[in-house]
Amino acid sequence: MLKLLKEIFRTGEATVKYPFAPLEVSKDFRGKPEHEAEKCIACAACTIACPPNAIQMETDIEAGTRTWSINYGRCVFCGRCEESCPTGAIYLTPDFELAVGSKADLMRRAVFTLAQCEVCGKPFAPAKEIAYAGALLAQASEAEELTDRQRTLLATCPECKRRADLQKLADMAIARQMETRK
Repeated sequence: MLKLLKEIFRTGEATVKYPFAPLEVSKDFRGKPEHEAEKCIACAACTIACPPNAIQMETDIEAGTRTWSINYGRCVFCGRCEESCPTGAIYLTPDFELAVGSKADLMRRAVFTLAQCEVCGKPFAPAKEIAYAGALLAQASEAEELTDRQRTLLATCPECKRRADLQKLADMAIARQMETRK
């Protein structure tokens, strides 16, 4: 027995001192997702990619807002949100200690304003998302700025675009009939 005690004292501790000392994690550790609302364009890519539906988006057309939320109690730390985010607004941190006093403390929210359609005035998409799409279009084209047509298309809701396209088709059909009757 004395030999065993000597061996134990000589060998030292076999485990880490956590929680009394910080636990070092690897650089690839997948911990709590962190969201930067300033970078976020509210495109909902992370919402679609999230397997346990921990990230959700709710659009309130009457208030003209889109609310992004994450429930850390549902998150499985898979990292798909980080992979799908086009702007890098959500990323995994090494933080894994998520003990809280109430379930409400496991929720985070961010609210984004919706842009209004230039034709009908209804809110239809996050203003930041439209600005991001405009920047991508400008970057992809050789011109430094967007044309008036591109700017109008970005600021028009899908319903008004459909109506305008149907009107153009109807005008073209009428013009064709007029030409055949001549």
